[in-house]
Amino acid sequence: MFVPSMTISPSSMINQYKFEDEPELRDLFITVDDPESHITAIETFITYRVITKTSRGEFDSCEYEVRRRYQDFLWLKSKLEEAHPTLIIPPLPEKFIMKGMVERFSDEFIETRRKALHKFLNRIADHPTLTFNEDFKIFLTAQAWELSSHKKQGPGLLSRMGQTVRAVASSVRGGVKNRPEMFTEMNDYMETFSQKINVLDKIAHRIYKEEREYFNEMKEYGPIHTLWSASEEDIADSLKGVASCIDKCCKATEKRMAGLSENLLPILHEYVLYSEILMGVLKRRDHIQSELDSKIDALANKKADKDLFSEEIGKLEDKVECANNALKADWDRWKQNMQCDMRSAFTNMADNNLHYYEECLATWESFLASQTVDCHGEEDSEDRP
Repeated sequence: MFVPSMTISPSSMINQYKFEDEPELRDLFITVDDPESHITAIETFITYRVITKTSRGEFDSCEYEVRRRYQDFLWLKSKLEEAHPTLIIPPLPEKFIMKGMVERFSDEFIETRRKALHKFLNRIADHPTLTFNEDFKIFLTAQAWELSSHKKQGPGLLSRMGQTVRAVASSVRGGVKNRPEMFTEMNDYMETFSQKINVLDKIAHRIYKEEREYFNEMKEYGPIHTLWSASEEDIADSLKGVASCIDKCCKATEKRMAGLSENLLPILHEYVLYSEILMGVLKRRDHIQSELDSKIDALANKKADKDLFSEEIGKLEDKVECANNALKADWDRWKQNMQCDMRSAFTNMADNNLHYYEECLATWESFLASQTVDCHGEEDSEDRP
């Protein structure tokens, strides 16, 4: 994990980061920035600059700068899933569809997506296996025409769809007979996790929506007191004081909303997407297991071609073992990262709430103290002869 010490610059990215953990282990630095809108006769799309700095020997240069659009990120994710079916590939933000709109995307949407794409690439870069994937390297280094040419060499869409359909069909036909207990426990864990994280995500978004509505009401609420003070000379100071308090609380609310949208909401939704990815990974592992089980059943029921079946079974046993080992290692790593991310998000939320309530409390306490002094002053003047 890294913390930027100053503004990111392509020419000095490595020197501008200080590391809290593992200071000597990172050798690949990626940033996604500078979104550009492109409007053609048939489509509107955004490209993002992807800057890579590295000290790895397998790269021909130490610095690369390319532009990528969302569908390029989708291609990379598809290639990673194809090459590593039982590894946990980081999620991408969903494709946003705007019906009937041809103008550029809103700035808020573009920035939200940029952050998500930046995180996607850096999670891959931090992964002990995915970081050395050849397609990942090509994504980071190839110019647009080179990437387009490379894409055409891969399997077609129908081939990828066929693999997905077969995996899903296998899972629908029934449970795996010889699934190890560990993977049954993983499946049960993910069903519970998926349910809880989806509920948290929905409630958090609802809270944010209500907070925004409250914020908009507050922006109108304060000025009314100021306008009223013009016609109420005796309580004008009190009305202006209330208006000032509301304005300060309004600004505090805005900061708390920013904390929600920048820290909590993205993490919750990312893990909603992770839950879908993990369920898919477990299904693909089961599909590999079911292939082995069916061959073993066929061998038991068949006397002919025993040598051929035995050879196929041996290969499938190796495939299942590799799939199991890959998922076991990635599962432990994913859970550790998830728990760290959740603790950080909830700690940030608690800290934001604490500052918000302290700021609002101090604001209203100050107002009450001023009113008490004023009231005592008026009483003393009335008591004088």
